[in-house]
Amino acid sequence: MTADTQADKLIRMANQIATFFEVQPGDRAEAVAAHINDNWSAPMRAELLDALAAPELKALVREAAPLILRARR
Repeated sequence: MTADTQADKLIRMANQIATFFEVQPGDRAEAVAAHINDNWSAPMRAELLDALAAPELKALVREAAPLILRARR
């Protein structure tokens, strides 16, 4: 059994958020991004955005990606 990486955990969490918002009214991508922006630290958001090519990432998370804030430099 292999240990999950931090990226694996973030992908799983983002997918859970997307699953919740998939059945909610309104702009689902905006809701996913808002939840992540409000509740995740800048390093967590950056690591998720670096993992957008992961095949297990839900399409709704990818759709929300342009709305997810990157850390300010």
